[in-house]
Amino acid sequence: MSEILSRDLIIASGTASTKEDAIREAGGLLVRAGAVSQDYVDAMVEREHTVSTFMGNHLAIPHGTNEAKEKIAHSAISLVRYANPIDWGDGNPVRIVAGIAGVNNEHLTILSKIAIIFSDEDEAQKLLDAPDADGIYHILEGVNAE
Repeated sequence: MSEILSRDLIIASGTASTKEDAIREAGGLLVRAGAVSQDYVDAMVEREHTVSTFMGNHLAIPHGTNEAKEKIAHSAISLVRYANPIDWGDGNPVRIVAGIAGVNNEHLTILSKIAIIFSDEDEAQKLLDAPDADGIYHILEGVNAE
């Protein structure tokens, strides 16, 4: 796997206030990076209608449907942090949205690396408290390791 998370794929102060807008904000970073097409972002929204990507500890990991895999040019993660929680449904507050696109089955490796970080409440809190996008990147840059 090449670098899947880069500094330009992180926004420390997202502007969305709804779940769909947050998915589109994270997906838009993937589009701008050339990782996916706009159709993939639409599939991220579609997937959310059938199954929630809320993971706990203020994290959601939206990703496209299986049918949208052909819309992925290369694997990447985008991350958007919000000052105010977004209701992800069922009263689940989300402050970090990690958009994921994985070629072949790389999304499974990406998901597991992110899940490990966020399963630790202290690590999740560090991401919420990081001063800026550089601080967030420093905490998460290990996801780029093979």
